[in-house]
Amino acid sequence: MKLSEYVRYDGVGLAGLVARGEVTAAELAATARRAADAVNPRVNAVVETWAAEDTPVPGSTPLAGVPFLIKDLAVAMAGKRTELGSRLAAGNVAPADSALMTRLRRAGLVTLGRTATPEFAYSTTTEGVLYGATRNPWDPARSPGGSSGGSGAAVAAGIVPIAHATDAAGSIRVPAAAGGLFGLKPTRGRISMGPDADEVFNGLAVHGALSRSVRDSAALLDLVHGPEAGDPYAAQRPERPYTQEVTRFPGSLRIGLLTRPWGGRTVDATVLDATLRSARLAESLGHRVEEVEVGLGVGWEDFVVANACLWTTNLVTWIDGLAAAFGRPVDATTVEPEILASYAYGQRVGGAEFVQALAMRNSVARAIGRYFTDYDLLLTPTLPELPVPLGTYAVGAEDADGLGWLRQVFHRSPFTAPFNVAGTPAMSVPLEADLTTGLPVGIQFAAGYGREDVLFRLAGQLEQAAPWARRTPAVWAGDHDEA
Repeated sequence: MKLSEYVRYDGVGLAGLVARGEVTAAELAATARRAADAVNPRVNAVVETWAAEDTPVPGSTPLAGVPFLIKDLAVAMAGKRTELGSRLAAGNVAPADSALMTRLRRAGLVTLGRTATPEFAYSTTTEGVLYGATRNPWDPARSPGGSSGGSGAAVAAGIVPIAHATDAAGSIRVPAAAGGLFGLKPTRGRISMGPDADEVFNGLAVHGALSRSVRDSAALLDLVHGPEAGDPYAAQRPERPYTQEVTRFPGSLRIGLLTRPWGGRTVDATVLDATLRSARLAESLGHRVEEVEVGLGVGWEDFVVANACLWTTNLVTWIDGLAAAFGRPVDATTVEPEILASYAYGQRVGGAEFVQALAMRNSVARAIGRYFTDYDLLLTPTLPELPVPLGTYAVGAEDADGLGWLRQVFHRSPFTAPFNVAGTPAMSVPLEADLTTGLPVGIQFAAGYGREDVLFRLAGQLEQAAPWARRTPAVWAGDHDEA
């Protein structure tokens, strides 16, 4: 299969070829490796590849035989390295599959490697020391977002049609916006984090995926959602498969429009214009859109401080555990400056502060939950600016303490983190592009707890009304057919 043919298909399309015997899973895997060889040197999205271990039954699932990549964090594949983007964990090999990895195998996906993440997924750019900066296929001088920036860059560049991602404050939606991709953060409890954790970042983090089509994300969620024994909670099972929701008419939805981010930073004019165009598109499809104000139940600074308490105390346990396991020091030789500062901050957080931070989580969940009793969805920009140049996050990072670092991360993506705290689903849809540079602009839609069905219905409708598949980045595997 030529690369120019391979990139024409999404995952479901490739699986269809396998089911009909037009190509084998092994041939697709070989093509994906050629795609990586062609473009990964320019984007540094994939940090390790390996030979396919699984032989899926053609047609057994909607994604059987599809080449796939996993993020270097939160999912473990037996016998393969998972290093969390950190020198502290370099060489760490998973002894067994995690629950999600078991489900990915059962889904028939052919996992060929792992993708870059910033250290401990603790940023919304992907510029780690361990493997170097990942670059945006639309403009290699810019960030691909994070923390699932490696997965986003790999999908955007055409290496694979869909890849694993996680999201604790926007880490699916930010790379989706930066890379012109579809990315849905599921409801808290939708996909198990087990068995080594009951929840990550006290329930702020979830598993998900980045894809070029809506139906790919829906198909994957159909195949991997649901609790494992011992999970602390589980989202209510959907009424029907999400792949069916993609083609269902969403009806006339009541959508609130929020263009001024929590925290008060300015939204760039090009992003604001794109957001307003998307609102008009929704109205043209029969939805009712009106500007709204949405309270968080707490002040923005209190929100950031409480998140810093939760994030950094979790970080302390990870770092201490890895240092003990590998006999390595916790210093500048093993940990990046902003993470060391966050580690020190977390060591100072007291038990009462931690409990107060959990109370913030409850306040935000209640406030956002009340909003969704009156509205079906909330529409916002995913990011307040275009993808930033590489190195932007490093400015002042060495002098920041743990709170200052998280304050900068949230300043860069203020629209995304509240839905992690509330536990509600949200998606970034690649509806727009900057009219001058052609860089993608993601539009975020958020829904009430457990309502991925509403999001998928709208996403399918938007994909039909304003198809984005024909837009391809500067670094694109489809441009590299062999002579």
